[in-house]
Amino acid sequence: MVTVLQMAENLTDRAAAQKVRFDLSWKYCLGLELEGVGFDASVLSEFRTRVVGHGLEGRVLDLLVAALKEKGLVKAGGKQRTGSTHVLAAARELNRLELAGETVRAALEALSAANPDWVAHALEAGGWNRRYGRRIDTSWRSPDSQVKRDALALEYGRDAVALLKAVYHPSAPAWLHQLPALQVLRQITVQNYLITTDSQGQEVVTRREADKDGLPPGSLRLTSPYDLDARYGTKRDLRRTGYRLHISEVCRPPRPGDQVVQQGHQARPPVPNVITHVATTDATVPDVKLIEPVHQALSGRGLLPAGHYLDSGYASAELIAGAQAVSGITLVTPLLTGTSRLHRENTGYRREAFAIDWDACRAACPQGAASRFWSPARQNGRDAVVVRFDAADCGP
Repeated sequence: MVTVLQMAENLTDRAAAQKVRFDLSWKYCLGLELEGVGFDASVLSEFRTRVVGHGLEGRVLDLLVAALKEKGLVKAGGKQRTGSTHVLAAARELNRLELAGETVRAALEALSAANPDWVAHALEAGGWNRRYGRRIDTSWRSPDSQVKRDALALEYGRDAVALLKAVYHPSAPAWLHQLPALQVLRQITVQNYLITTDSQGQEVVTRREADKDGLPPGSLRLTSPYDLDARYGTKRDLRRTGYRLHISEVCRPPRPGDQVVQQGHQARPPVPNVITHVATTDATVPDVKLIEPVHQALSGRGLLPAGHYLDSGYASAELIAGAQAVSGITLVTPLLTGTSRLHRENTGYRREAFAIDWDACRAACPQGAASRFWSPARQNGRDAVVVRFDAADCGP
């Protein structure tokens, strides 16, 4: 109940805990005695973690939708719409240089809290404290030149490797490397640095470059040492670190007589558009990947729509045909325009301009010429067909 009130009033965990202690209306709602001292704010985040860990984050919505369905306020068929919006991670957005430095600093802080005696014995405290004594936050200034930034990035990488070697050394307590901050340091170091040996057999730590060494895909790449689920994503011109939220709701047209006051009668209130499903993904998951999971969830609630209204980010020809064939759902959506070079430059013929005869395995161009070659293939893990025309037909 505290979580519900907290979200309704847009409060932080600390502010919500304060409300429980001092706000009489909250105490009344929660059934607490006036002398109740409440709880520490960390209880709320621990509660949410347990809820998600047991897969119960949708439980309240399930119960609400089931009750509304029982009363006939929502039902299968009709129209529903689904849309997405971005959710920003509750952590500062870091570039690769800041991420490397802050991850080392966070690991050192965790080690110092867990075993300060080992840190004082195993590490040269002065040098580490000089580089990582303060958080890399908005007050931190990056070096002015690219040469200095590159040098600092290598220094962070060498420090990360040295710290990991010290923690994993046989003489170190075995439980140190099991600290979550050390596991994060290990993963971010592997994702951003490459460890090799030179001709003399000396270990060399270099920074990974996307075009030469490769970087992990966005769905796996950590963007913060504090929020391990947040990912960097883009949608059109919007770039952000965080998540993507998908909300499905019933969409009913206004009924005749809504809000019309007749003599001796009250105005009939409009029927609300009830939310039927909510899904949260990381920022790298495209909208088109959510249609089938949303339909499965709505089917489990017995609320599959007859018409599902979507923007073009959710649609594909395969999904439009599949939803109609499998579930009888009509996807009402514009399709994405072409993204090929020909489409951008408006030169030549695009695929949409060709007439396809699937039974005869033949295509015809807008000039009427028929294809000479038709071959099924696999491209990027998907079935495709390669069609070629005679150069004598295309040349003119």
